[in-house]
Amino acid sequence: MHLQNKVALVTGGGTGIGRATCLLLAKRGAIVAVNYSRSRTEAEETADIINKEGGRAIAMQADVSRDKEVQAMVELLAQQFGTVDLLVNNASITRHIPLVDLEGATEEIWDELFDVNVKGMFYCARAVAPYMNRNNEGAIVNLGSIAGQTGLGSSLPYAVSKSAVHGLTKSLARALAPNIRVNCVVPGAVATRWWAGREEQMNRLAPNLLLQRIATPEDIAQLICSALEQETMTGQMITVDGGQTL
Repeated sequence: MHLQNKVALVTGGGTGIGRATCLLLAKRGAIVAVNYSRSRTEAEETADIINKEGGRAIAMQADVSRDKEVQAMVELLAQQFGTVDLLVNNASITRHIPLVDLEGATEEIWDELFDVNVKGMFYCARAVAPYMNRNNEGAIVNLGSIAGQTGLGSSLPYAVSKSAVHGLTKSLARALAPNIRVNCVVPGAVATRWWAGREEQMNRLAPNLLLQRIATPEDIAQLICSALEQETMTGQMITVDGGQTL
């Protein structure tokens, strides 16, 4: 699938991997909706960069954990640009809790992480599916994490939520076939604001990776765009982690 003139929705599109993906999609000719929940300034900046460079982009607010907000956003996007062709389910949150601190993983934190990281991706996929089915084609990429494969990560609920994203990808690939392809990009460590305050820890990790470098948001964005374009692939987990989990 060529990305030229396709309408793409990127959740959490104002920062990090989301921003890099929005910028690359626009460079490849897509019309981009930069979704944000709270990062309004960053999302509007991302859209402005695209528009100033001759692309087409808008910033759109919606909390992905709220189904009605997601539906309203997708309807507005389709009204403005006619349809929705591509979805990048990037919006995710975490809480930093040592894995051994079981008491720290409260009911509130479990609910918060699953509402955004898992149910939010489902709500977005469900909202765009009718438009993609009408076009007889569409592509969705979910953002997983090696935390969902290894069980390690910023917290136990985060790792489990990402494992659920991997399962969601496979189930959606079955549910939405044959018109809509659903794949999952599974990053390892990526140099984003998630490492804020822990840069030293990130830099200690790099020499232990086979490729001896931490991925950039742009590295992940390249793979996301490739997965959107690949017409014979669905239900796949594509790991990009510098060899960390080999």
